[in-house]
Amino acid sequence: MFELSPYHIFLAAFGAVVILAYWIPRLISRNEPPASALLIGIGFLAFGLIPGMPTAIDPVARPKLWEVVSELCVIAGLFGVGLRIDRLASRKTWAPTVRLLALAMPLCIVAVALMGWAVGGLTMAGALLLAAVLAPTDPVLAGDVQVGPPLEGGEHPVRFSLTTEAGLNDGLAFPFVYLSLAVAAAGGFTWSLIGEWLWLDIGYRIAVGVTSGAALGWLLGKILFDWPLGNALAETNSGVIALAGVLAVYGLTELVEGYGFIAAFVSGLVLRRQESEHEFHAQLHAFSEAIEHALTSVLLIGLGAAMPALYPSLSWEGIAIGIALVFVIRPLTAFVSLTGTLGRTRERAVVAFYGVRGVGSIYYLAYAGSHMDLVNEAELWAIVVFTIALSTVVHGFTAGFAVDNATRTPLKA
Repeated sequence: MFELSPYHIFLAAFGAVVILAYWIPRLISRNEPPASALLIGIGFLAFGLIPGMPTAIDPVARPKLWEVVSELCVIAGLFGVGLRIDRLASRKTWAPTVRLLALAMPLCIVAVALMGWAVGGLTMAGALLLAAVLAPTDPVLAGDVQVGPPLEGGEHPVRFSLTTEAGLNDGLAFPFVYLSLAVAAAGGFTWSLIGEWLWLDIGYRIAVGVTSGAALGWLLGKILFDWPLGNALAETNSGVIALAGVLAVYGLTELVEGYGFIAAFVSGLVLRRQESEHEFHAQLHAFSEAIEHALTSVLLIGLGAAMPALYPSLSWEGIAIGIALVFVIRPLTAFVSLTGTLGRTRERAVVAFYGVRGVGSIYYLAYAGSHMDLVNEAELWAIVVFTIALSTVVHGFTAGFAVDNATRTPLKA
């Protein structure tokens, strides 16, 4: 009489997991709940303990599905991050971001690649891919360390640095993913491979991403606020325009071989400059954030569900790589790179430590797996999933207190 459909069991369990993950932290804190780690953990338990649950989706066997969902999540997150920034501020305020992108991220990639090759026993291409996948900080899971929604103001340099870094390094990690795949296909480094990588993957694609994002963000702003005069789309209060706009920006940029992730962030940044005090910016951000949170919940629960299939491939060497990245490599490379920036050592330390890993890493590894047969793919997934889980626990449950404590100093006018 009562049919216990796995699909309906999954829907009930999914809803319960999300509610619990956001409700449980409220028992001990009034701050925004660090739900990411709980989504992974309760997802793991739900798929392992609830009878009748469908089989978890293995990212090694079906990387394309993980690629698409994580891609949409990152796109929405990057656009929302661009919309968050009320003030572009001065060159001095952007200095930490530039250092994090130009110095810390490449140093971090080199260190993780060397460790993956020397300690993890990965191939040269595999170690480089692992380093590139783990390079970006996350625009989706790092809400506790970022600036607030549009129109809030009070953007402390610590939060500004972490926000803009997360907004840009997702796209800037892509050249290193392309390099690792090219090295794997060629069987090693060649001068022609390096030359093509420099002009195409670094020069052309970054330039197109920035230019396309700026131009299309400006155009989207005109369509939302100015055209037609007196009857603009902003008056409709329809937040779905945020999703439609950023998907158009991303798709058009990718069609001309630019980095859509960079374009998504830049378009949000440029759009935010038009009618900057208009309340519609807050509505656009709220809708974008709702989409982002929904997709993130799906991904993190799926990640927890996939753990039992992946962890047999996790070695002690892989665990060491994840721990080293979270506690040593990222904090050390970022702290050194930030020398001479920010006001106090404590601010540098907080920015250096809170490089949250998350959805961007899922996307990049799923992208690589769906475009090439990878050596040691299960091992790569195991290391990445372990690192994300570790990051969500360590960063998620400490970020609110640490960043609040570091940003208590009043802002200068």
